[in-house]
Amino acid sequence: CIICLFVMNILKSISSFFDLINKITGSICAFFAASMVLVVLGVVVLRYGFSISFIWMQEAYVWLHAYIFMMGSGYTYLSNEHVRIDVFYRGASVKYKSIVDILGNLFFLIPFIFVIWKFSFPFIARSWSMNEVSREVGGLPALYILKSAILIFCILLFIQALSNIIKSIINLTSKESS
Repeated sequence: CIICLFVMNILKSISSFFDLINKITGSICAFFAASMVLVVLGVVVLRYGFSISFIWMQEAYVWLHAYIFMMGSGYTYLSNEHVRIDVFYRGASVKYKSIVDILGNLFFLIPFIFVIWKFSFPFIARSWSMNEVSREVGGLPALYILKSAILIFCILLFIQALSNIIKSIINLTSKESS
């Protein structure tokens, strides 16, 4: 039916858009990883070569590390590189995998994301409202930016879960999976 095709095309567009967001985020994480290596190299050279240490540099690589893992979660899920115990999943049919993916996303991943969002949002909102800064003298200002990585994690992983659900629905409704 024409309406079904129209809806499927809209769903494919939404899924592709969400995938694009996580691909771009993955590229940003790659830049952060390279930056983190340079910052750590700088910290080591300054500390052991010149006996100089800057707290802000040490915090910078911790922040980069946090953002790589938190922002990279959606990209990792998109790339199917996340940890999975796939004793039954690996050799299964596309239809079986699609059903497992839909159920896993709806009953495990999305509720998990919701719980993280629900309990971290007040913590992060409080940090923003008080313009929280590092407790260390000479540390980085705007600690709320670091804490916001938790919400970014939730958003990116949530949109990727939706994208994967859409792809699974398309797999189930396509003629090839029948």
